[in-house]
Amino acid sequence: MIGVILAVIAGILISLQNVFNARVSEKTGPWATTSLVLGLGLVCSLPVFYGVEQRSLFEVGNINPVFLFSGVFGVGIVFFLMRGVTLIGPAYAISIALISQIMIAFVINTGGWFGFEVSPLSWQKLLGIALLIGGVLVYKLEKRTEDKVEITVEEEKMRA
Repeated sequence: MIGVILAVIAGILISLQNVFNARVSEKTGPWATTSLVLGLGLVCSLPVFYGVEQRSLFEVGNINPVFLFSGVFGVGIVFFLMRGVTLIGPAYAISIALISQIMIAFVINTGGWFGFEVSPLSWQKLLGIALLIGGVLVYKLEKRTEDKVEITVEEEKMRA
């Protein structure tokens, strides 16, 4: 249950972060925002790390060095999702990102990649992914219909 609660909190924070990032980037630009966000994250996380972990930051043990590059992914996550939110809106951008996350996690789980236990492929998992994709398509279709109605109303006003 704790894992579910933590995942829900993470989802809320990701959504808020991307909306806030989009607003900051309107004033500072996307790369300045990415630098500010990740820099502030570093400043905030270091004191917590040293207070909680009580060890050196560079004691990484027997970790595959490739895994240490995940921080570089953070740069891409902040930059690309922030730009997506700016260009297509928060709900649509985050929905697409969520589907991408689930699909990649599904492949990693099913294939047993990166040391995770292999999870068998099932029709229920495939159906779940298909329903998620269908939901985003329905959401986008509804938005297009609303846009067309607004354009039609504006065209009628211009004709009158």
